Formats: sequence, C-alpha cells, structure tokens
Amino acid sequence: MKELILKIRNQTGAGIMDIKEALDAAGGDEQAALKELQKKGKAIAAKRAGREAGEGWIGSYVHANGKVASLVKLACETDFVARNPEFQELAHDIAMQVVATGPEYVSEADVPVDQKGDSNPDAILLNQPFIKDSSKTIADLVEAATAKIGEKIEITGFSRLDI
Repeated sequence: MKELILKIRNQTGAGIMDIKEALDAAGGDEQAALKELQKKGKAIAAKRAGREAGEGWIGSYVHANGKVASLVKLACETDFVARNPEFQELAHDIAMQVVATGPEYVSEADVPVDQKGDSNPDAILLNQPFIKDSSKTIADLVEAATAKIGEKIEITGFSRLDI
C-alpha cells in the first residue's frame, strides 16, 4: 500500500491524505484512485475559477535553431507561487508547446464570433494535446497545477515569433 501511495504521489503530486482517501474510495484500485484524484482536482480548479490571478510569470522558449521563440503569460494569485520552480517550469513547457504547435488563441472564448466553428481545433492552445504527453491537454496541465498548488492558474496570453 505504501509503495502504491508513493507511486501515485510521484505521478500526481497530490497530498498523501488525498491519495489515501482516493484509494479507499476506489477499493485499492490504482486507476480508479487516479480518476478520483482528477475529479477532486477539477473541483478545486472550478472552486478557484472566480478568484483574481493578478500575479504571474512570463515563460519563454527559444528553439535550438534560434529561428522560433515564444513568450507565455501564466497568471496566479500570489507572487509566492509565481516564484515556485514548478510554476515556472509549467510556463516554460507551455511556451515550448506554443513554439511546436503555433496556436492562434488561448481558449475558445478568444476565437472571434465570425470564426467560431470554422477554425482548426488545434488553433486553441488549451485544447491541444501536450507535446510531452499526448494523453493530456494543456487545459489538463493547468487544472492539475491549480489542484496541486492550490491557487487559480491561467494562461492570459502568448506570443510566437519566427524568422
């Protein structure tokens, strides 16, 4: 049991008590416990959605060829979280995603009314599969970070430059 708890903690970053509760609710089944933790994380993210995210970090990535780069504005509630290495790594990973995939919009809400339904689904950053793990979307990454860190986290903008 201890090994399973540690394995799930390494995968998710969730608290030990949360993992124990999820395993109890799932009858010891690892996959069901992961789903329980994911549900709990989504509930936390939804609860924090109304909060203001006035602090943040600008993540950057320059591709090895030096011909394409991006900046991503990742917002959070406190400067304490903005200085957290995991938060900064998330900003960097999202900047890398922007370089690799070239999205046009952060979310569906950013798509102009006259283009809704016409645009490429990959044009929306939050809907894209993550380049490092295609089983997750960028929205999943942000939700997981919100659940783990305990603050509202949102992508407020990005810019992609190329030569």
